[in-house]
Amino acid sequence: MSDSPLISVRNLAKRLGGFVALEDMSLAAERGTIHAVVGESGAGKSVLARILAGIEGADGGAIEIDGHKVAIDSPNTARKHGLAVVQQQSALFPDRPVLANLFVNREPLQSGLVSRREMRARSFALLRQLGLAVDVGAPLGELDPGERQLVGIAAALLEHPRLLVLDEPCEALDRNQRDRLFAVLRELKARGMTILHLTNRLEEALALADQVTVMRNGRDVLSKPRSDLTATEEAMIGQLGLTLFPLPLRSLSNLAGTLRPQLTVSGLSGGRLAGVEFSARGGEIIGLAGLPGSGASDVLAMLFGHRRARKGKVRFPDGDGLPRTRTEAARRGICLTSSHAGVMADRSIAFNLSSVVVGARDWGRRWYSPKAAAERAARQVEALRIRSGSDELAGSLSTGGRQKVAIGRWLEIGPQVVLLDEPARGIDTGSKQEIYGLIRQMAASGCIMLLHSTEMSELAGLCDRVLAFRDGRIAGEVAGAEMDAAALRKLITGDTAAPAPEPATTSQRNAA
Repeated sequence: MSDSPLISVRNLAKRLGGFVALEDMSLAAERGTIHAVVGESGAGKSVLARILAGIEGADGGAIEIDGHKVAIDSPNTARKHGLAVVQQQSALFPDRPVLANLFVNREPLQSGLVSRREMRARSFALLRQLGLAVDVGAPLGELDPGERQLVGIAAALLEHPRLLVLDEPCEALDRNQRDRLFAVLRELKARGMTILHLTNRLEEALALADQVTVMRNGRDVLSKPRSDLTATEEAMIGQLGLTLFPLPLRSLSNLAGTLRPQLTVSGLSGGRLAGVEFSARGGEIIGLAGLPGSGASDVLAMLFGHRRARKGKVRFPDGDGLPRTRTEAARRGICLTSSHAGVMADRSIAFNLSSVVVGARDWGRRWYSPKAAAERAARQVEALRIRSGSDELAGSLSTGGRQKVAIGRWLEIGPQVVLLDEPARGIDTGSKQEIYGLIRQMAASGCIMLLHSTEMSELAGLCDRVLAFRDGRIAGEVAGAEMDAAALRKLITGDTAAPAPEPATTSQRNAA
């Protein structure tokens, strides 16, 4: 057996749109070890995983397996080299049975026909090892998010890889599922498998890994055996995410002594929601936390008029109830922006920044004016630090730049209620910091802010308090010194075990 690492990544580079996702990224994973790659959201971990999976191509650098340079230009090539990658966003099929998802495009055949008996036999022991007691004939979509994640891991392990790459594998798992997965990973390591564990949770790396590499802004900034990490270095790793979140600003409404606007929600039900109640005041950032399907994002959809409520009462600052349409919502100063509500890529930045105010307002000119659009664009391009001319196509911007435009078009209506659905998902770290600063500014100006995110560290770092959703209901509320990512995960998963300690959040530091 070669003495070289099983896999080495040397000076890897990758640009996505207008920003650098990876730059001079290097690491080496030794055979039969668990190598953790730790970094905040946006550090480049998922881009690294997609390159190793053959989904993305690198712009520079090299990948070596067994000391030999290889070109991983497709998922099939990755599999031929013994690499199996489980991505953060699963590529499985929710409408197909669990068993079919375990053997996508590699079903065993008997007499030319797919052998479900062979599929069941091959997967039975592994599913039991992972603690998955599920009906393999049921559609994958009927499973809870943690079970679906474990199915994805099982599908990768059924390929018998030499290197298993896991991108944030524990995000949807409760504590019992995490503990079971960790036990399985240790067993696989003992059998000689190499595991690359990508995570933004320091406690996972410290509990599991033999080697730790820290990523920041697409680079490796530290790489050491776990046993050689000093207390100072552990603290440094834990503080990486804190620099993303700006400190709260003093609320202008409080300074002026004015009565803050209020949003009240009573008994809101419909779709996945059942009897949701809460209130929010101007100047507050209220977080909505929950696993996919928990109902957290459904609240925003109903408040904006995307979905109809079955029952319940909502009162907005203007005294009226739920808007019937999105246009009505916009005219009442209610805005919604999300990571998946993109801009019009084939239209100019100026046109995009005017698209809401022109379409929604019921005063003044009701048509598009190039002169007025230029004035709006000049305001927002400067305020949001959009690094392009207003006449440029929105599609020429980076993902972060496009998200700034998506937010900027709503600022022109002077919103009172701002609904944010994963506003910083999938964008570079610099743009995240700027968007977080903008969220702080809107709160300080007196807006009511509701922020839904699946990043617990994001909620803990930005929000004044967080409502945790589970099974369509509010399972609890966390605020002040008690608010950290571990406490939130415990509430949204229903985990009754005491959570492992996590690095302090900005909110904790402020409270102290």
